Amino acid sequence: MNLENITKFYKEKKVFITGHTGFKGSWLCRILINCGAKVIGYALNPPTDPSLFECAAIEEGITSYIGDIRDFDKLWSVFDKEKPQIVIHMAAQPIVRESYKDPMTTYETNVMGTVNIMECVRRSDYVESVVNVTTDKVYRNNEWDKGYIETDVLDGYDPYSNSKSCSELVTHSYIQSFFNEQNIPVSTCRAGNVIGGGDFAKDRIIPDCLRACLSNNPIIVRNPNSIRPYQHVLEPLFAYLTVAMQQSADHALAGAYNIGPNDDNCVTTGELVDTFTEVWNEAISEKRITGLNSAERKDLSDGGPHEANFLKLDCSKLKATFKWDPKWDIKTTIEKIVEFELIRYSATDKAVIAQCMDKQISEYIS
Repeated sequence: MNLENITKFYKEKKVFITGHTGFKGSWLCRILINCGAKVIGYALNPPTDPSLFECAAIEEGITSYIGDIRDFDKLWSVFDKEKPQIVIHMAAQPIVRESYKDPMTTYETNVMGTVNIMECVRRSDYVESVVNVTTDKVYRNNEWDKGYIETDVLDGYDPYSNSKSCSELVTHSYIQSFFNEQNIPVSTCRAGNVIGGGDFAKDRIIPDCLRACLSNNPIIVRNPNSIRPYQHVLEPLFAYLTVAMQQSADHALAGAYNIGPNDDNCVTTGELVDTFTEVWNEAISEKRITGLNSAERKDLSDGGPHEANFLKLDCSKLKATFKWDPKWDIKTTIEKIVEFELIRYSATDKAVIAQCMDKQISEYIS
């Protein structure tokens, strides 16, 4: 994966991002701003308060539209007005536990939202490449100790995971029914658990760690022995950009791709939290920041709904096709998160937070 080529390719390109106001969307916007791309975002208002989108003033560098991915007429009016060349679809209801509380909205957003964006692409004559971002949870989870491969059965258990399996099937149907004939390359990317600075979502382990530390509470770990493919947010984002770029030149590269860490970085949630506490406690001691508390782990099941215990991805297809390899291990990933959050905690200027994002993006590229 040649990161310099990514910068060159996306300069002046019109890139349409759904879900741009979210955590991953904000980081993707910042990468593309640095590349000199013309970024068009379509999403609901930021899903959290605070939000990275607002903290880092992401809107200042892009063209931002606030709209519901379920509203086809509005989506199409924006899409056809802007006439994007590259489409990266990330808008979703992304929380497993929330999908149990509100399955209808989850399916409406994740399935019909995908139908709507694919229909926009179908009606266009200017799109050069499309990536639909799904999840590692699209697979029927057999609690294997081996990584899932792209040809394994799609059958997510909970409403979130299953809706993303459906999103994959919708995409595949549009490819077979329309896009092959229209000569539009479309891929789906199934990313593992994404973590990074600026995530404020509920029921996610790193935001939970940070909230606990900032409120002088122990970090509650619901499933300490659950294994997940944790990775820094920049890893999948650069993979999405690579897939979109290279398949636009060689349509045969379009397909389904897993994106996750190497096996030695598929860790338990307990191990992830232990690494976080170690890095956090060392950082606040070294920087002598007043008002911040040491991190402490506490395992405590809350009797919540079913979640997979063991989940790994086999990313050999992505590695072989695009010469891709993860760059940051778990320790480095946590160090980047803590660095970002300590800067955000003390920053009084949004530009400082954006500069921290740019610094980490530059470090990842180099």
